[in-house]
Amino acid sequence: MTITADHGYDDLPRLMSLMTGDEKHDFAATSTLDVLWVLYDRVLGVTPERADAPDRDRFLLSKGHGPMAYYAVLAAKGFVPEEWLPGFGSYDSPLGHHPDRVLVPGAEIGSGSLGHGLPLAVGSALGLRAQGLADPAVWVLIGDAELDEGSNHEAIAYAGAAGLDRLHTVVVDNASASHALPGGIAARFEAADWSTATVDGRDHAALYEAFTAPHPGRPHAVVARVEPKNAR
Repeated sequence: MTITADHGYDDLPRLMSLMTGDEKHDFAATSTLDVLWVLYDRVLGVTPERADAPDRDRFLLSKGHGPMAYYAVLAAKGFVPEEWLPGFGSYDSPLGHHPDRVLVPGAEIGSGSLGHGLPLAVGSALGLRAQGLADPAVWVLIGDAELDEGSNHEAIAYAGAAGLDRLHTVVVDNASASHALPGGIAARFEAADWSTATVDGRDHAALYEAFTAPHPGRPHAVVARVEPKNAR
C-alpha cells in the first residue's frame, strides 16, 4: 500500500471517477467538493501524520450519504491510498457508502444518519473545552436538508448559549430541505447568537474568507450555496 499526497484540486475529478456503483449519490458528493477541498487544503490543522494528535483540528462529515468527494480529498491529501478508491462500496472495502471512523483514516465519526453530526460536533467542542484544549477547532459539514431534523436545532441553540467559539458549521445549501424557508438558514443560526456568513459554495476565495473570519466568543456558521439539487 502506498500513500501519496501530491494531488491538486484539478485531480479530484479523476479521483472521484475511480469510484463507481449504484449507491454513489454523486450529486450529494459533488455539492460538497469545493468546501471539502478548501478546508483540507487551506484551513484544517490536521495531517495524516497527526490524525490522532490531541491538538489536531477535528472535521466531522455529517452529510455522510455522499462520501465520494470526501474520500477523494482524503486520498489527495494522503490520508488514504488511491488504490482504495476503485473498491468503493464493495464488501471488503474500508470505503463504505457511509464513512466508518474505525475503517477510514482521518474520519472522526461514522456518519450517515442525518441530523447527528452537529450534535456530535457540539459534544466534541465541549470535550475539548473540558480538557483545557483551547486551540483545536471543530468543523462539521451538514446538508441543508439536515436542518429538517430537530436535533440540529437543539444543538444550534445550545452551542450559541454556551459560546462554543471553536465550533464551526458549514451548511452546503443545494435547496433540498423540505421545510426550510429560502434564504433563512443563516438567520436560524444568528437567532441563536452564532456568527454567520453566506457565500458561493464554488468560490474558493470566498469560502476561505468565510472560513477564516473572526468570531470571538461565538460559534461560526458558513452557508455555502451551490446549484439546486433539482436543477440538474
